[in-house]
Amino acid sequence: MTALLNDDLTQASAEAGIALTEYFVTDTAKWVWQYRINQLISDPGCAGWLTQTVVAEPEGAVVGYAGFHGPPDEAGMVELGYSVAPAYRRQGYARAILAELIHRSVAEPGVRTVRVTISPDNTASLATISGFGFVEVGEQWDEEDGLETIFEVPV
Repeated sequence: MTALLNDDLTQASAEAGIALTEYFVTDTAKWVWQYRINQLISDPGCAGWLTQTVVAEPEGAVVGYAGFHGPPDEAGMVELGYSVAPAYRRQGYARAILAELIHRSVAEPGVRTVRVTISPDNTASLATISGFGFVEVGEQWDEEDGLETIFEVPV
């Protein structure tokens, strides 16, 4: 993540073990990497829950990044996040990523609820979560993203 913050795709790709794209050094992605580095500094134990590269198989294309905002909280809730590179959008990758993150959540004994927050204007993300059982439970103001609707599903 530090290499990505420094625009060093060569080093970041070497560390990731796969060729990363310019999508990983956009301003939005860099905000994610800085935030996750800060989390790791405060709690190294959360590493397995944080953002990872998403690789489509069998072709091996790096289509985006995804993960959780951290380990389950005291109530057993995890919040997930994912981002698909523009060249791979509207091809089913976001739904596949969402399905895998939910599958992981179900397999974790400490997880009871999965949360996702989405801007009310983000019709693509709202469509992505449909059919997964998410229920609107409220809204929040995010300093980075503005107004977000909160959706949850029990696992």
